[in-house]
Amino acid sequence: MNILCIGDICGHIGCEHLRSVLPNFKNQNHIDLVIANGENASEGNGLLPTSAEHIFSSGVDIITSGNHIFRRREIYSMLDENEFVIRPANYPPSANGRGLGYVDLGYTTVAVINILGVVYLEPLACPFNTADALIEEAKSHGAKVIIIDFHAEATSEKRALGFYLDGKISALFGTHTHVPTADAQILPGGTGYITDLGMTGPIQSVLGVSPELAISKLKDKLPVRFKNADSKCSLNGCVFEVDHKTGKTISVCQINI
Repeated sequence: MNILCIGDICGHIGCEHLRSVLPNFKNQNHIDLVIANGENASEGNGLLPTSAEHIFSSGVDIITSGNHIFRRREIYSMLDENEFVIRPANYPPSANGRGLGYVDLGYTTVAVINILGVVYLEPLACPFNTADALIEEAKSHGAKVIIIDFHAEATSEKRALGFYLDGKISALFGTHTHVPTADAQILPGGTGYITDLGMTGPIQSVLGVSPELAISKLKDKLPVRFKNADSKCSLNGCVFEVDHKTGKTISVCQINI
């Protein structure tokens, strides 16, 4: 089976680009499941229900998120009610939503886990312990294919968790830093891996933001209201070909559309 994982969707412009390219790519590449990080899909960060619905109607099956997911209160009820919009599992149990979602494809069940890194980010529960607990939960649910979106800042933390989980899950992809890394691979135990997928948004930008605004923030040290750049877009991601019987990754193909 082919699982397409898409990097952080940035604003309205990223959502529109997703809609313009995803349907054809799915058909031409026999994609069975699409996972996309949507925590920046609404203007000014965060995820609104309207943006989530746009992402779903464009062909995405499950939306993962990260440290901006609770920025918009409008999404809170959707996190509780829609099992296909998930948030990092290592937030406290009192937080809205869940960090583990399932997609039933008939011939197999895919478990998708969302975890937030703790290096340079919020001091949440340990990602390693959180992953162990949710992997056991997914397996008890009958899922052989397990995919993790590790939304983290530090490349070292991402790679460490990848090796820690090698052979225990089908694939781990990193999100959050919006720049695609050149290390798509299959780890020794059969787990597909990439440190960061990149983003779906404007190419001529600073992580999706208009360059002049990012420069102003970094140079002048004063508050700036970020706005997505208005330029040609790209969709960054990876296709993991997974044997649904063994749960191992067979091949990894990095994409830029």
